[in-house]
Amino acid sequence: MERVLVTGAGDSVGRSIAERFLQKGAKVHICDVRDDAVAATLAANPGMSGSVTDVGVRAEVDALFADVRAHIGDLSILVNVVGMAGPRAAIEDIDEDEWDKTIGVNLSGMFYTMKRAVPMLKANGGGSIVNFSTCSTRTGIPFRAPYIASKAGVEGLTKNSARELGPSGIRVNAILPGIINNDRFRFIVQRNVDATGRSFEDIENDYLKYVSLRCKVELGEFADMVEFITSDAGKKITGEIIAVSGNMEWEE
Repeated sequence: MERVLVTGAGDSVGRSIAERFLQKGAKVHICDVRDDAVAATLAANPGMSGSVTDVGVRAEVDALFADVRAHIGDLSILVNVVGMAGPRAAIEDIDEDEWDKTIGVNLSGMFYTMKRAVPMLKANGGGSIVNFSTCSTRTGIPFRAPYIASKAGVEGLTKNSARELGPSGIRVNAILPGIINNDRFRFIVQRNVDATGRSFEDIENDYLKYVSLRCKVELGEFADMVEFITSDAGKKITGEIIAVSGNMEWEE
């Protein structure tokens, strides 16, 4: 039986992935920094366990893994979805505490969970790690240096770990989301509608014009990809940086 930890699974992409594994009969533990989101996800998914965790804090990650062992045992799959947007500012104006926080959650947080998961995966004779990055590492976004730097670091960590852990039967891949059809994207579009008076469709099309397939990505499509690359069907896939985006060409 698969034993899965999904970080950042209080809602949206992470929750969709956790629910997919639960539906398949896996033992699933989730974490999120928001206690209300964890509570809501667990209430909707009997049999799932969870922890309130800031993955950027080592002591909290230690507590998370104690919970994981207690509830589901040693992991066979780790899915790192957790991430934060970080500050928006010119390089010379970035608050250094906000820089540290963004790197701490987005990059160090993934390292902390991987470090603690790897001995479990080795004990199981192998397993799979999936780290979420962003298509924005390909396009770049001015005034978002902490976010882009942290996610570029995730991709480097993923590739290097795939090489190091491959002989132990552990596969490590990264997924790069594009425009996600979730509450956050709808909020961003509506905010622009309110500011400009333009229609929701027009604002949305402004974002989609740089996506080759002119599409948003549904939550279940990320679950599809994670399910595939962590399954026997994807057993030869490791060290890959996989965009699920409809081909994100550019961002403004």
